Amino acid sequence: MGTLWNKGVSATQAVEDFTVGNDRVLDMRLAKYDVMGSKAHIRMLAEIGLLEEDEEKVLQNGLDQILQDIEDGNFRLDDDIEDIHSQVELNLTRKLGETGKKIHSGRSRNDQVLVDIKLFLREELEKLRDSVVSLFDTLQNLSEEYKDVLLPGYTHTQIAMPSSFGLWLGAYAESLTDDMQMLKGAYKIVNQNPLGSAAGYGSSFPLDRELTTRILKFETLNYNSIAAQISRGKSERAVASAMGCLAFTLNKLASDCILYMCPNFGFISFPDELTTGSSIMPHKKNPDVWEIIRGNCNRIESTQNEIALLTTNLIHGYHRDYQLLKDILFPALELMHKSVGMAGYMLENMKVNRHILEDPKYEYLFTVEEVNRRVLNGIPFREAYRSVGEEVNCKKFHYSGFDEMKKPSVEALGHTHSGSIGNLCTEKIKEKMEKALF
Repeated sequence: MGTLWNKGVSATQAVEDFTVGNDRVLDMRLAKYDVMGSKAHIRMLAEIGLLEEDEEKVLQNGLDQILQDIEDGNFRLDDDIEDIHSQVELNLTRKLGETGKKIHSGRSRNDQVLVDIKLFLREELEKLRDSVVSLFDTLQNLSEEYKDVLLPGYTHTQIAMPSSFGLWLGAYAESLTDDMQMLKGAYKIVNQNPLGSAAGYGSSFPLDRELTTRILKFETLNYNSIAAQISRGKSERAVASAMGCLAFTLNKLASDCILYMCPNFGFISFPDELTTGSSIMPHKKNPDVWEIIRGNCNRIESTQNEIALLTTNLIHGYHRDYQLLKDILFPALELMHKSVGMAGYMLENMKVNRHILEDPKYEYLFTVEEVNRRVLNGIPFREAYRSVGEEVNCKKFHYSGFDEMKKPSVEALGHTHSGSIGNLCTEKIKEKMEKALF
């Protein structure tokens, strides 16, 4: 396998195969960003006098052609080329001869791959942000649509207190605002320019790093050249951590939906085409989509730990271990995108049972309400609690907060404080999301 930095002694094929691994396949995702970084770099080289104006123009045109090939799906890695960076430079050299070889002045493959990955992760986070906002909007809309439909609340998986579909769905909307804060934090870590740090110790060329920062629309620089190199692994870990928080939210939502669509609960249902059947049981409607989302999210939550273990005990500077980060993070990003999208799709097709509380097993759902009602009528809390408990034990409990003509309802329960079933604070939660956006 050819390398542009070959020093005249070839590695055996076994070594080449082992060290390259799956990197060539994963590198294809970085192709667009490698060209973007190279275009910014040669613009800067021309500004500081390391490229003639006509040389830069020819190189920019050549890179634009490569970028078009990438967008058209016509860009390939040659069988004997190790990585995307080598292929881009080789293609330029084939087209432009010696001029193509000038593209690498003032940079190393270390800062080149760093800028590629940061540009890639920045765009991935932007896509994830947009899909999370879409899911958030779906949850908020459903929360408002079903805010008056009561739902049994559970603690210890036991019937506890009255909840509502509005409260339940709104909870996951608000949880996504926390996840957006984490994504925003990861975005700020990623959105720093490492280009010009070279192999980690800068360059004797008078590089204008502020210029490439502006061209590539980074928020700021990784100023210290060593710090720029240390960001390899940290950027991936920050993204994995943010995804882990988002996966935590989706995992709980999926688990709830799996439980709620079980016929023993029957709180929600989905169209037949969104469930799967059994090979021998004709009645089955399996929650396969939610189960796969739940499983994907468990895998995603492990990503941060895998990255942490891979990058632990490495001194500063580049190590080939970092190549394996792509094997860990890139598939996790795919799973995250798919899981968020499918969660939204499923929720948009969810049907809600409006008659849950007609089942007599939810008779004791209102014991706390009865205790509170008696306290408001002047009975000390402990006495009210004891008397209601005795009525439950004797099977004589009856919630007297509803008169004979009024069925249980959110309005009748009279919950008014912020974040209760009678005051969902939907607009306040929306404001939290807007503040968390990046």
